[in-house]
Amino acid sequence: MSTEPDAPVLDDDALKFFSFQVFSKLEGAVTAGMIHLGDQLGLYVAMKAAGPVTTAELAARTDLAERWVREWAHNQAAAKLITVDESGRFSLTPEAAVVFATPEHPAYGMGMFHRLPQTMHALEDVRESFRTGVGHDYDSHGPQGAVGIERSFEPWSNANLLPTVLPAVDGVVARLEAGAKVVDIGCGAGSAVLLMAKAFPHSSFHGYDISQYALARAAQKLEESGLHNAAFDDPRVSPMPADQSVDFITTFDCIHDMTHPTEMMKAIRRAIKPDGVWLLVDIKALDTFEENIRKNPMASLMYGISVLSCMSSALSEPDGEGLGTLGLSENTARSMAEAAGFTRFRKLAVEHSVNAFYEVRP
Repeated sequence: MSTEPDAPVLDDDALKFFSFQVFSKLEGAVTAGMIHLGDQLGLYVAMKAAGPVTTAELAARTDLAERWVREWAHNQAAAKLITVDESGRFSLTPEAAVVFATPEHPAYGMGMFHRLPQTMHALEDVRESFRTGVGHDYDSHGPQGAVGIERSFEPWSNANLLPTVLPAVDGVVARLEAGAKVVDIGCGAGSAVLLMAKAFPHSSFHGYDISQYALARAAQKLEESGLHNAAFDDPRVSPMPADQSVDFITTFDCIHDMTHPTEMMKAIRRAIKPDGVWLLVDIKALDTFEENIRKNPMASLMYGISVLSCMSSALSEPDGEGLGTLGLSENTARSMAEAAGFTRFRKLAVEHSVNAFYEVRP
């Protein structure tokens, strides 16, 4: 007598819907690759400049083969990312032109697509991480990974850091104008440091990062800027101050990526003056998985990126804490800051689609 359980009865409609749901994820991944190509090949910039164009005209403008441009354009139009009129001319809506082809606009979105090949290549690396528990740091994504991060965060920061974010931190603008010692931890390619250094010439700015690719880019940008009140270092080579001498410390979207965020918060406390301030900027997250999936429509993207990038970085040492992309909720950040010796923690009224902003004081 067979002891095998009866095969479940399949609902044909439910099966069709689930199959559609699964392959819609593949469609998104493939179309994301096409967005990467559109950015890298200059197709979006050419479309913005040209207005409605045929694929032959677009190919001529970009010095590309028309047949390939045509198939790319058909993908983009089918995905409703670009428009096509009855005469077969393709164009960008004003909104699409901002997201795809306007780097100076805060809504510009090509940074994450820039590093898409590196992010997806991490699929090869993290298979072993599932066995060992140890991830990979940001430099495993190579130099283009660092450029992608730069392109992701610069547009919004360039438009909002000086006029919106810094004024929201009580008293910090006056302090920077008078002359302050500033440290930016996880400075990446140095965009925020250089932006502030130019705006506040009486203050000194020091960026720290462990990514060699990001530091190389920061050094290049510093040389191009001609500024003399900024510097960049790897804290493992040139340690951060530990003498309570820093007036203002910033961490932009990096604490959740760190292997030892608890120790970093303690290091920040050792560095900051008794009357100093720490601007903590990190991913908006809620306390539980259930809250995140209920209230964040991008939760699946963020948990996936965490596996490929953020959590992988946070577990890139065997004893890493592994916060991950959605691991630093307001309550978690507050309790960690208090444990590190900070006594005041205030959420700032700064609107951002992804990040939350906190003012933390000793």
